[in-house]
This record gives sequence, C-alpha cells and structure tokens, in this order.
Amino acid sequence: MAKDQPPILYRALGLFDAVSIGINAIIGAGIFVVIGIAAGMAGPGIVLSIIIAGFVSAFTALSFAELSRFIPKEGGGYEFAHKLISNRVGFAAGWLWILSNIIAGSAVALGFAQYLAVLLPFIPTNLAAIGICIIVTLVNYFGIKQSARLNNVLNVSKIAILALFIVLGSGYVNLAHFKNLTPKGYNGVLQGASLIFFAYAGFARITTVAEEVKKPQRTIPLSIILSLIISAVIYVLTSFVAVGLIGYLQLSSSSSPLADAASMTGINGIPFLISIGAIIATLGVLLTSVLGVSRVSFAMARNGDLPRLLKEIHPKYNVPHYSVVISGLLMAIISGFLNLGAMVSMSNVASLLYYSITNVSAIKLRKGERLYPKFIPYIGLVSCLMLITFLSIGSILITAIAVLSGIIFYIIWRKKIS
Repeated sequence: MAKDQPPILYRALGLFDAVSIGINAIIGAGIFVVIGIAAGMAGPGIVLSIIIAGFVSAFTALSFAELSRFIPKEGGGYEFAHKLISNRVGFAAGWLWILSNIIAGSAVALGFAQYLAVLLPFIPTNLAAIGICIIVTLVNYFGIKQSARLNNVLNVSKIAILALFIVLGSGYVNLAHFKNLTPKGYNGVLQGASLIFFAYAGFARITTVAEEVKKPQRTIPLSIILSLIISAVIYVLTSFVAVGLIGYLQLSSSSSPLADAASMTGINGIPFLISIGAIIATLGVLLTSVLGVSRVSFAMARNGDLPRLLKEIHPKYNVPHYSVVISGLLMAIISGFLNLGAMVSMSNVASLLYYSITNVSAIKLRKGERLYPKFIPYIGLVSCLMLITFLSIGSILITAIAVLSGIIFYIIWRKKIS
C-alpha cells in the first residue's frame, strides 16, 4: 500500500454475518446478568422495562439505519456526526462510543466470569474476566473472517439455549410472582428501563464495521432492524419466564440469575446448560465489543483525531491490529477492579449520550436523504436524554469527567498535529 493512500479494509461480511454481529452484540450480559440488577429496581415490571428500553432503542436504531445508508463508512456514529454536525462533535461521539464500549466490554467479561464460577468455582472471578479479554483480543487480531465465523457459531448456540429455557421454563411459571407488577412504582420501572438499555446497546455495532460489509447501503439498515426485533422478542420472553420461575427478589440477589431461575424447574442439567449459554453469550458480546472499539479507534485515527498508530493495518490479517490490542487490554484492566453495577451505569450514560448525538446527525439529513419521517430521530433524541435522568448521579458525574478529559485531549492533540 502506498504511503499516500488511506488504509483500506476488505468487504467480507454478508447479511447473515451482519445480523449475527448485531444479535451477538445485543444478547449477552444484559439478559444473563443485568436482568437481576434491573429486577431489583423494577420488580416484576422488569418485563415492562425491557419493552420500554426496546422502544427507545427502536427509534435510535432507525436513525442508525438511515445514516448508515447515507454514510456507509467505518466508525458508525463517529463518522455520522463528523460529516453532518462538526469535527468536534464527531470526536465527542467517537470518544463516548469508545468509553461506553470499553466499560461495557469489561462488564461483559465480569458477567462471563460470574457464570464461569458456577461451573469452575476455584477460578478467581477477576482473573477469569482478564483472561477472557485477552483471548477475545487474540481472536480479533487474526482477522474479521475468523471473528465472524466464531461469532456465528456462538450466536446460534446461545439462541438455541435461550429458546430451551423459554420452552421448558414456561411450564413452571408461577403467575403469583406477577401479582404486584410495580412494587416500587413506575419510577422503578423507568429506572429498570434505563439500566436494561445496556442489554440493547449493541444494536448499532454493525455500523462500526461498515467498510467490511458487502452491499452496505442495503445490508446494514436491514441487519440493524432484524437484530433488534429478534433480540427484543427473546428478551421479553426470557424475562417473563425468569420472573415467573423465581420471583424478582431472588432474581435480583443472584449473580447468575437465569441459572438460578432454571433450577426452579427441577430438571437436571438445565442450570448447567444455562450457565453454558451465558458463557457463550457474554463471549460473543465481548468479541464484538473489541471489534467495535478497534474500528472506531481506527476511523478516528484515520481522520487525525487519535494517534496515527491506531490506523495501521496488519499486512497479513488486514485488521487495525494496534487498535485491537489496545482495546482488549483496556477492557482487561478495567474488568479487574470495577464492580458490575457501576460499570453498567457508566456505560449506559456514555451510550445514551452517543446515541443522542447520532439522532441529532439523523435530524441533519435532508429530505431526499431520509428513509423515515423526521420526527423519528427527534423521538430517539428525547427518549435517550430522558433515560439518562433515571441513572445514578455518580455515574453521570464520572462520565462527565471522562468526557471533559476527552475534550481536553482533543484540544491539545489538534494543536499538536496542526
């Protein structure tokens, strides 16, 4: 590759791969681990929380769909804001994406470790979380085709296991667990929705690898919508069965909520199988987290917003290898010392701000560039900002400090390279 040519990535992903990346990015720690934390806020109304979070995600997903058709470039919301709003807002979107997904990846790694502890209790949880981050980083390092193949296998496996949980568990659901649907009021349901949004946050992951998708202007919008619909149906059914089996109090106090819920069926081997499903699911999300963060870092470095080292492409594996390694190592470090609840809240604040910027980008599209009515990104923007208000003040303040540090870095960095 000539030095004056921008780095080029190959188009290797079809529609099935794209939908698989979307589903794998969505279905993971959110339903297997965070459902317990959210149930403590919403009670049996966690089912309503999941539906509300799904509706919020749907409006923003439509914004991503039309933007990805108009700008099918690596980087997702970063590129959208960069092109349609301003360079500075674009940087803010990219910084928020990296922040939210590194923290989310760390949370997912910890969720993986907690379910692994059900099977192998002698392995320290934090050590397992660090180890899986390193393994997933290596998989991403050796090329997107290899990552996509593993992603597809993991996806089919975890959907099959969740389907088994729904089918077998539905016969043991105790409707008395839903007698008081909102024990903490509708405020609790909205708090649960703001947290369970973490479970949907991966629906736009495919936009971060747009330059590696075949026929991106058709494939990406379709894959976003399909992955969100499929995941939402699975989430609603799974949460209903889980609460119906064990009740929200026991669900909220468990570090492996679906495995504990499955044990109420009395069917031998089901809790073990659910733990395997959780391990597969969290592994899949972590795989796409490293993939997404590395590609946004690559796009930002290519535009001069991050150090040029991050845009380097491996001559053999055709991946931004430095971006992959740094993304994975940061997730490993964070997973070693932060707790799950704090990570989920911080990730959600950053994600919702990132999605808010993306909705503003969609508002900027002209009439002939739109797929959907203009009111859709407006609803997406308002709903994202509204959900932020139900998250903890501490997580909002920490995210604000992280954003401020990003702005300071941007000012210093742009002065240096100019």
